[in-house]
Amino acid sequence: MNHMLSRRFFLAAALPAAWPALPRAATPAEAPRGAGLPGTPGEGRTGAAALDAAVDSRIAPRPLSFPRDFGAHLGTRTEWWYATGALRTGDGETLGFQLTFFRSRTGIGAQDGGRFAPRQLLSAHAALSEIRAGKQRHAQRLARWNEAPDAPLAAASVRDTHVFIGDWFFRREGAVEASRYHARLADRDAGFAYELTLAATQPPLLQGEAGFSRKGPDVEQASHYYSDPQLAVSGTLWRGQRREEVQGRAWLDHEWSDAYLHPQGAGWDWIGMNLDDGSALMAFRIRHRDGSTLWAGGAFRPAGGAARDFGPRKVVFRPGRTWQSPGSQARYPVEWTVDTPAGRFQVVALLDAQELDARSSTAAIYWEGLCELRDAAGRRVGGGYLEMTGYASPLRLG
Repeated sequence: MNHMLSRRFFLAAALPAAWPALPRAATPAEAPRGAGLPGTPGEGRTGAAALDAAVDSRIAPRPLSFPRDFGAHLGTRTEWWYATGALRTGDGETLGFQLTFFRSRTGIGAQDGGRFAPRQLLSAHAALSEIRAGKQRHAQRLARWNEAPDAPLAAASVRDTHVFIGDWFFRREGAVEASRYHARLADRDAGFAYELTLAATQPPLLQGEAGFSRKGPDVEQASHYYSDPQLAVSGTLWRGQRREEVQGRAWLDHEWSDAYLHPQGAGWDWIGMNLDDGSALMAFRIRHRDGSTLWAGGAFRPAGGAARDFGPRKVVFRPGRTWQSPGSQARYPVEWTVDTPAGRFQVVALLDAQELDARSSTAAIYWEGLCELRDAAGRRVGGGYLEMTGYASPLRLG
């Protein structure tokens, strides 16, 4: 670990005295066995690497195996656990939240530094969109990790979802069909903190071909990808000195890849939408540098029904009204019409200014925000998050 970097991110995130005294997150090796959490006390890098090599020697069609595939895939280049959703306070205020943990393989091995080599970078982004106030709070963290499961400052389990940086964490427990995710973060400078439980109400939604999702015209551009839509959220939010109980609905994406973007790809547009009737809609497109569509895809699962995968020529994103960021000067479409085999939908941002400047952690600027989903007649049918990357500058992964 880089201790100067650790001091910067971990101490700057200390909670004000009036905020809760949150205990440090347990490392994977400290987590109790048999509780659905990862780890075997004393497990070293060799055990983790051997398990990972057996599961993911390459990105290719294969059955996903849970709970193992809830965990990290250290042999792949990039990975993320992405939780987004809408919260409702007791007085009826609507808020959007995002908590994402990223893992990136550095390519540095044992020959470059022994057991202290930073084989992985772990980063995290958190945001809170205050629709009523018309502003967004956001925070970020970054840490180097040598892949030791008992690392005290940052680690990610290969056995189940359990990733943390300092006292920020995201972890899963329970049966595969009844996952309960626990999320926690606090940032003094951004002035917010939350502790949330995200409970599954549906089984995981395997994207693409049973969890193998194409991202471009070449077979190399693909990921393993599943979602947990319609998560029931409950927990506590702190803004400044104010504590509030919140409830809501969320969407989780877990995705890992070796070559996500085609060489001509500049970024992507993506939606993950929880429909009010219990259905789930995901759609994305990968963009050429000129803004045209290079690849597209998605899926729709009706409440209680089977998922329908969308072919690359079956999804069309049409931009509408745009908003220009005063910071990056990037211009983002904040209204979209999205045509899919499941119907035509309108995506409307509930707040224009939801750009995140994450150059201190992942070297990217992107737009990630709470939106309303409407049908072709303009009636609300659901809500969720829209993500747009590569507008400030072409995106680079890894």
